[in-house]
Amino acid sequence: MSTELAQQRCEACRADAPKVSDAELSELMRLIPDWQAVVIDGVLQLKRVFGFKNFKQAMAFSNRLADLAETEGHHPGIFTEWGKVTVTWWSHSIQGLHRNDFIMAAKTDALLME
Repeated sequence: MSTELAQQRCEACRADAPKVSDAELSELMRLIPDWQAVVIDGVLQLKRVFGFKNFKQAMAFSNRLADLAETEGHHPGIFTEWGKVTVTWWSHSIQGLHRNDFIMAAKTDALLME
């Protein structure tokens, strides 16, 4: 987990904000090795599946992630089911990846330590 990324704050992302470059993508992916860069509906996103012992633990993690997202003003896709939570991060305003998404992926990883 990248504590350096997890300690950063999201910046306001406008529709004209630049997407991460290929070089930045490669560098940032090394900081969050448990995440995958995937294309979903034509949009490059970060995706990770978190495993849990049961539905209650999965839902508790989802709720903590929802609280974090509200605090940061940046919201993921969260799919909660028995024993796992699938999280996707991308910046809707630019239809792709911004540095904010990597910050939030690292913050999501940090939730496991709480």
